[in-house]
Amino acid sequence: MRHHHVLNIVLAFFLCTIDTAFAQTIEVVPNRVLFDEPAVIHVTGLQSKEQISIQAELKDGAGEDWTSRADFMADAQGTVDVAKQAPVSGSYKEVSAMGLVWSMRPVSKSVNIYRAPGNVQEIQFWLIRRGERVADTRLEQLRLADGVQRTKLVEPLHGFLFKPNTNGPHPAVLVVGGSGGGVPTFEALWLASHGYAALALAYFHYESLPPLLEAIPLEYFGQAIQWMMNRPDIIPDRIAVLGGSRGGELALQLGSMYPQLHAVVAYVPADVRYGSCCGQTHVPYAWTWKGQPAVYMSPGLSPNSTTAQQAAIAVEQTHGPILMISGTDDGIWHSSTMADSVVSRLKRTHFPYPFEHLRYPHAGHSAGYPETVPAWRGPQRHPISGKEIDFGGSVAGNALSSIDAAPKVLGFLDRSLKSPVK
Repeated sequence: MRHHHVLNIVLAFFLCTIDTAFAQTIEVVPNRVLFDEPAVIHVTGLQSKEQISIQAELKDGAGEDWTSRADFMADAQGTVDVAKQAPVSGSYKEVSAMGLVWSMRPVSKSVNIYRAPGNVQEIQFWLIRRGERVADTRLEQLRLADGVQRTKLVEPLHGFLFKPNTNGPHPAVLVVGGSGGGVPTFEALWLASHGYAALALAYFHYESLPPLLEAIPLEYFGQAIQWMMNRPDIIPDRIAVLGGSRGGELALQLGSMYPQLHAVVAYVPADVRYGSCCGQTHVPYAWTWKGQPAVYMSPGLSPNSTTAQQAAIAVEQTHGPILMISGTDDGIWHSSTMADSVVSRLKRTHFPYPFEHLRYPHAGHSAGYPETVPAWRGPQRHPISGKEIDFGGSVAGNALSSIDAAPKVLGFLDRSLKSPVK
């Protein structure tokens, strides 16, 4: 018995010596990024082929706790690089540098969606070895870059202009929201953080604007474009438009009718003008032009009908490149099919500018949204109508579409607005 006791002491000393020699560490590089930028988690000092766990934790803008956990096997050198290795098991299964972030779930069963913080999101990562937490590191995600400036608009325009922290004049993007109304702040902050002057324009459900998406005069957006062109801090011939959902429909519509817009980015868009939305509206049409209702598509109407053809957006009249982003599992409407229809129309009419459709399998109505945050969501209700809605897509499909699309959208805008004029 004494022989076994001595052997156990020697073995424990040997294992302790190995652990001390290897000195396990976990780090995230870089440890401060914007919400759309990747960071990579590295673990070192492990034994060859050792299996460990990494747990991620955050408290969202509503004060709710979120967490994820994944198991990894160290390589022959005793390291783990989550950007190159898939988990052995855990919250997600893909090779993804930010997998521990987007795969998080809420701790409380009463939480149904992640709420973003005001600006800084802090995430803590724990290295778990033999069931014990042995090291940790932190990541800060920022909603906006340092020095971004904000200017509130005055009537008749509503919203905010966000400008980057560099000297102008800047290329600019008009940002329009969807059926939830209000000010599309996040997208504008994202663009301003990447070097664009971004006008987050509200057009209903905000201040003195109409409460619902109905009878919105398209001339209002022309006023906003002209306001942008008149500013000394904006390059007047380098303006694009960006929108999602009904805002994607609107972005394509504005691009087709305002030659001052030189690029269009449309997330999960429609290829036609749809009717009013999303409550007890007084009129059935969403848009007007020169005081008259714009022809719109009614749900269930044959796409071959005269009305449907008249409601189709004349995208071929756009004076610049077009980029569309969609998800094949969109639960709100068939954005991939409609974006494909736009592509067909552009090809058929020999559109002279570049165009592209980023089509993401397993992504839903939030496809490509430029942030890496917990992608899980429970049952949702429309913010205005109160009706239950299903955005569609899987957690991984939505998250991976965002990670892939964000740099591609920025690259598209850089080529369209920052490249020298030919």
